[in-house]
Amino acid sequence: MSLHDEATGLSLAVEQGVAIVTYDQPQSPVNTLNSRVGPVFERLFARIEQDPTIRGAVMVSGKVDSWIAGADIDELARVTRAVDGEALSLGGHVLLDRLAAMRKPVVAAIHGAALGGGLEVALACRYRIATDHPKTVLALPEVQLGLIPGAGGTQRLPRTVGLQAALDMILTGKTIRAKKAWQMGLVHELVHPAILRDIAVRRVLELASGRAPAHTPRTRSVVTRLLEENALGRGLVFRKARETVLKKTRGRYPAPLAALEVMQRGYREGFEAGLREEARQFGVLAISPECRQLAHLFFATTALKKDRGVPEGVAVAPRTVKKIGVLGAGFMGAGITSVAVQAGTLVRLKDAGADRLATGWRAVRDVLRERLKKKQLTRLQMDDTMSLVGTTTDYRGFANVDLVIEAVFEDLAVKHQVLSEVYAVAPQAIFASNTSTIPIRDIAAASPRRDLVVGMHFFSPVHKMPLLEVIVTPETSADTTATVVQYGRQLGKTVIVVQDGAGFYVNRILAPYLNEAGRLLDDGARIEAVDEALVQFGFPVGPITLLDEVGLDIAGKSGPIMAAAFGDRMLPSETLRRVVESGRLGRKAKHGFYRYDAAGKRDGVDASVYALTPAGTSRVDIPQIDMQQRCVLPMLNEAARCLQDGIIRSARDGDIGAVFGIGFPPFQGGPFRYLDTLGLTTVVQQLDALNARFPGRFAPAELLREMAATGRRFHP
Repeated sequence: MSLHDEATGLSLAVEQGVAIVTYDQPQSPVNTLNSRVGPVFERLFARIEQDPTIRGAVMVSGKVDSWIAGADIDELARVTRAVDGEALSLGGHVLLDRLAAMRKPVVAAIHGAALGGGLEVALACRYRIATDHPKTVLALPEVQLGLIPGAGGTQRLPRTVGLQAALDMILTGKTIRAKKAWQMGLVHELVHPAILRDIAVRRVLELASGRAPAHTPRTRSVVTRLLEENALGRGLVFRKARETVLKKTRGRYPAPLAALEVMQRGYREGFEAGLREEARQFGVLAISPECRQLAHLFFATTALKKDRGVPEGVAVAPRTVKKIGVLGAGFMGAGITSVAVQAGTLVRLKDAGADRLATGWRAVRDVLRERLKKKQLTRLQMDDTMSLVGTTTDYRGFANVDLVIEAVFEDLAVKHQVLSEVYAVAPQAIFASNTSTIPIRDIAAASPRRDLVVGMHFFSPVHKMPLLEVIVTPETSADTTATVVQYGRQLGKTVIVVQDGAGFYVNRILAPYLNEAGRLLDDGARIEAVDEALVQFGFPVGPITLLDEVGLDIAGKSGPIMAAAFGDRMLPSETLRRVVESGRLGRKAKHGFYRYDAAGKRDGVDASVYALTPAGTSRVDIPQIDMQQRCVLPMLNEAARCLQDGIIRSARDGDIGAVFGIGFPPFQGGPFRYLDTLGLTTVVQQLDALNARFPGRFAPAELLREMAATGRRFHP
């Protein structure tokens, strides 16, 4: 007997008296949950319960490397009323309560990602088996979309893995690998993918016969049990979790706080009360501004993954990049090497000195050691990955590279020299510059193959920062662009394509933001007050802290370049210029706007900086809203100019670049979404008012004036 529903991709077949329920959603690379699949699941559950020849069921995925990847975000985006969002959640409760109450055992056979609603389905099964494969990961990532788990996850997860482990997963949305999931009791068993189905069928038969499968139960420490098994201890856990959430989010993200309330309700009043509160809060969050903006970013990044980086209709033949050369074994070169080898690429790392190569090699190893420590890879995998790195002081091994990425000193003459040297040995290789300040067209001027020259602007630290700016000139070929975009995604990066120009996109919009922070110091603002104002706005760190982190020497080099390109509105502040000239380098030299101890830990403001400001040591209180407007509005204005000038292709790319490149607050959706939220007429009025006070720095972009006058928006 078999059943198959073509519309949803759900099917049922019987093997050895066990129903194999397979989900293979048509026209989709992954399985998602939506209102259409619920009734089909219900019919399958009923058939399993009613058929006396069926002893139990196994739930498997028909996808290659994904189980169920959560709810259908498109369906959630169509929710416009809290009651409709609540109804979606309640529907999930009915379905999974039905699954959890099945008299016959159901085993979740998980290979690939079990995320969000997918993990909630697995939690409702009696037994869970996962494959010991890198692509098998489990998570409840709803908070990253401004939501909470809505199909019972807030109640079933803590009852499965314990309160503290559940809080860690739900409040952060963190992904758990299969081995960790087994260790914490989230799954009962780990197996090789080749035997997943066979073992799952065997476990169903054992459970149906009343024999509990042998597995190692989760163990919890005495302290954990004392905290979690009484109301007083749980109260302490919830209170600490709330303090941590508020410290991290500053109350800007309502979802984690809602999750805490829902979980606490479930412990205080019982499972059913927790479910009712989960549905109510899910509905409220589904229509919140934060959820809308975070969902926008999700859709934008999903669409970007399909973008080849060239205009529609342009035929391209991207190369497959198997081997690259990296020039420069410094911080950036080593970082690029570390992500390349983790993507399986052979790398020839070149530098002039053996000592620098040794330092770079150790930096790559340290990145992998961090992953080894977190048990994200084995010792053998680490050794195999490190074997992909070859170091050299000359160009041996470069003749057959597909791509060369230079991360040498920020000097045009030096870049011209290495470009000429590369083309002497690898004339067909794509040459990519990691420069953050020098126009790509100036670098390409020394190349006989300007069609093969492109920018690949990585952000620091490379192994942690998700964005990659691919910078193209009018002479960069479509094939080159498509190849570099494709390879950037292979490295796990979110890739945007921008046109060549001073500062490209991300650094161009960052410059006026940082400059204005410096001018606030010129006017007597306190360093910590400026930083606090912009952290309160939603940035992960304040602008003065960011200058120290990036390095004041780097800021000192980029400032004159930006001013030369864009005039007085990009002139660095007097304070920033004087601090750079004083020789302070920031955190790396333990001497910047802040003090640092021997280990590099920050130890308060360095008050001696104030002597370098035009205002001297006299400090004044500037209202926080004024500081926020003076820093953020010129960033928004410059983003609009970048779109106006054709530097970025779309508002979508501008939002993604700012959020993933410089930490623009995700709950605001990016500069262009935030402009739409504020209203362009309001923004133009605010810019005009500031420009009257500070002539030349805040004149609204022509595009903003035009769109404000015609009532247009950047996003529908």
